Amino acid sequence: MTFETEREALLEPGRLWSAGEVLGKPGPVPAVPGVYGWRFGAAPYDGLAVGELLYVGIAPRRMANRTSRQHLRSRVRYHFWGNAEGSTLRITPGCLLGLELRRVGSGRRVTFGVRGEAELSAWMAEHAGVCWVAHPKPWLLESALISGLDLPLNLDQNKHNAFHPTLKALRAAARQRARELPVSG
Repeated sequence: MTFETEREALLEPGRLWSAGEVLGKPGPVPAVPGVYGWRFGAAPYDGLAVGELLYVGIAPRRMANRTSRQHLRSRVRYHFWGNAEGSTLRITPGCLLGLELRRVGSGRRVTFGVRGEAELSAWMAEHAGVCWVAHPKPWLLESALISGLDLPLNLDQNKHNAFHPTLKALRAAARQRARELPVSG
């Protein structure tokens, strides 16, 4: 199974969409399964490329025991304006930018807190651009992209990437610090 058309659509998109466009009503992102790709106009960490495809994600996740209600629109919007607990994409630039990860609520969830999440959302609104491609089985396309491209911000299925050990260590250190701090209100 080749994914050349979809791969090219993510590598050479006709355009990138900003937070303002994605979060507007009705918004351009379709409510269908697919893969989304992220680029940043400023590097969240020294040595990462600016303007290049750095991360891909999917909606819905592949789940053997139930049907996910997620789709491209819900996931892309959440990444721009949700919180780190529900978005591995948000955890990554937040940690790379040095924001403090904190346990919240019952202490089981972690976010960057109200101020940190607002700061991250503002950074993403200024620097992040997203594109997407519809696909009925996005997990297949995601695996092919991660294995064949240099996507330094993806952790899952990406141990071969040179940035993987650095990103994994930074995220682990942020989670460890969060466990040592009191639960944030």
